[in-house]
Amino acid sequence: MANPMSARGLHWASINEISFVAGMRLLFWICRVFGRWPFRVVLYPVLAWYVATKPLPRRASRDYLQRVSARSGTRLPGVLHHFAAFGESILDKMLLWGGLFKLDQVELHGGELITEAVAAGKGGLLICAHLGNLELCRVLSRQRSDLKLTVLVHTKHAQAFNDMLGRLNPESQLNLMQVTEMTPATAMLLSERVARGELVVIAGDRVPVSHNPRVAVAEFLGAPAAFPVGPYVLASVLRCPVFLLFSIRNGDKSEVHFERFRDEVRVPRQGRDAALAELAADYARRLEHYTLRAPLQWFNYYDFWHLPELEPSDAPR
Repeated sequence: MANPMSARGLHWASINEISFVAGMRLLFWICRVFGRWPFRVVLYPVLAWYVATKPLPRRASRDYLQRVSARSGTRLPGVLHHFAAFGESILDKMLLWGGLFKLDQVELHGGELITEAVAAGKGGLLICAHLGNLELCRVLSRQRSDLKLTVLVHTKHAQAFNDMLGRLNPESQLNLMQVTEMTPATAMLLSERVARGELVVIAGDRVPVSHNPRVAVAEFLGAPAAFPVGPYVLASVLRCPVFLLFSIRNGDKSEVHFERFRDEVRVPRQGRDAALAELAADYARRLEHYTLRAPLQWFNYYDFWHLPELEPSDAPR
């Protein structure tokens, strides 16, 4: 008999959360020719089909929205609106790389922290989340010759979408580094980049693609959840300033927030697990802060509050 928890506890990489973007090029054309409202008129039937045929992401979204409602004391729109926000963010990414997004509608908060680090030649590690539209930072970095980003990604299911962005603008691919597993060679390469004053970006809200992912359990939206410790282990290797990066849409404006997290991360041999758990808990608190500000913009459509179980086909190769 199949374990009923195995479906609930699937690893995020086992769920093709962006399979409905197959028709996004058509929707992008509709938006470009007719505007955003006609785009939404066409988008909702596509989303309704996706939500109806994808029970795991649907249940995960409903569970997440219920947790946010309980935490905030406010009633949120339903699952369809949650997926609609994801569709809107995909459109924004396409508009960004297609040169059609109004960058004057982007508000930067804490940008001086990054400017100072780059000016000092220190570089740094940026820990981000699947909240809002992080493509904004990559596009903004193109406007400054002194700001270089390397974004660590796992693109197993997102490859088609990344290819589509690449067709809109080849530069969209230039600073991505696909990393399934952090090897000593990769760490050395990243250390060299940081030493040159560059920034490395890594997500802090998705556990590694591994049968035995290294995680720390931290409180998030009222319940314990697994967070990766990889960003903090990497930070301890790089010995550089660590910043947090959050992006949310607020009406017609987009906000990009930078926060100082640690001047440097040192993980002691004694009490290593406790130190990593403290770092993950601090990150989880800041993620919760911004998630409650824009709850429909957190895009993790899997059961975040259960430890992941990888299917054999998702094992690193």
